[in-house]
Amino acid sequence: MRVVVQRGGRRGRRAGLAGVLWGAAELTVTVGVVVLLLVVHQVWWTNRQALAGAHEEVRELERRWTGPSGPSGSSSPSGSSDPSGPVSGASDGPASGAGAGRGPSVSGSRVPAPVKESAYGVLRIPRLGVVVPVAEGVDKRAVLDKGYAGHYLGTAQPGARGNFALAGHRNTHGEPFRYINRLRAGDELIVDVRGQRYTYVVGRTLAETGERDTGVIAPVPRSTVRPEYGYDEPGAYITLTTCTPEYTSKYRLVVWGTLKT
Repeated sequence: MRVVVQRGGRRGRRAGLAGVLWGAAELTVTVGVVVLLLVVHQVWWTNRQALAGAHEEVRELERRWTGPSGPSGSSSPSGSSDPSGPVSGASDGPASGAGAGRGPSVSGSRVPAPVKESAYGVLRIPRLGVVVPVAEGVDKRAVLDKGYAGHYLGTAQPGARGNFALAGHRNTHGEPFRYINRLRAGDELIVDVRGQRYTYVVGRTLAETGERDTGVIAPVPRSTVRPEYGYDEPGAYITLTTCTPEYTSKYRLVVWGTLKT
């Protein structure tokens, strides 16, 4: 009697290997889809949410300013129909000193101390078409992730001597400061606060500096990393800070302006 030997071992191993590879491919595709959805949520959906919320906050501020409790006889500022990261270690701004607080305004008025993490003003950048609420503080979740510009605590308020310093996202969450690298000398930065308008004129920019360069938001702003950039004399300044390069937080991009008188 002849015994027949089945030679299916190698074929079975190949089938098993193919199954493993197919399972790995399916897992890779699944992970890729999940990552893609996360990226879409972070880059696209958070922008839509933050932009919508920021525009509504602007409208709400303007309603308050022109409502019964607003300034008598005031009207909504012209253009009101249009609806990344702070300097590290500087969330409270520079230490108090000459020009650092909420002293007398250059224009003769004062902005009352706002409530922390609440929106109290509107920043308009005509060249970029940006209209964004200004809130007190630079907390990421409570301020910046809402698409707002955050005011560094301890720096000057709008119109006052010193440095009115702001931070904003460059990418995601409304990215209000994404294109501030396009600003040029002479461009206007307009700040509205409860019926008062303060217009600053862009003077200088610093394309890249370290995240701990707190000198850029000092009362007289001057980079401590690149001291050839900045100002030498007291005045009424505005500073915009954001992350650079795009989609990173390695360095800071800075734009400075002075109050138009």
